[in-house]
Amino acid sequence: MINKGGAETKKEISGEVLVTKEAISFLGGIDPKTGIVTEKGHELYNKSIKDKILIFPRGKGSTVGSYVIYAAKKEGNAPMAIINAHAEPIVAVGAIISDIAMFEADTDNLIKTGDVIKIDVEKGEIEKLNLN
Repeated sequence: MINKGGAETKKEISGEVLVTKEAISFLGGIDPKTGIVTEKGHELYNKSIKDKILIFPRGKGSTVGSYVIYAAKKEGNAPMAIINAHAEPIVAVGAIISDIAMFEADTDNLIKTGDVIKIDVEKGEIEKLNLN
């Protein structure tokens, strides 16, 4: 576990998953005013991260990406949780200052876009709710 989130974070988080195998650059790759992935050629291009449990291997790009995550949260367009296979400082700082729960876990392709999962924030355990 990297960050449990702030006071508004619940003990459990349930929601729809958005998964990519590609790193995400929040600066220039995500529009914080809409929550839409704007990086052309990215696997998630034109998809919304808003209110999703966002799973991606790691962040990439500028340290300003932390503030893009924060801006997306303030605009109401941030993910409800982030799961990275390899957490790095840009995304971790963004999650911390934005009170977004963040976890470091390798989901080994067991979770796919559209799946619904539950995360026990205290234990850092992930449970797939739909059995597809």
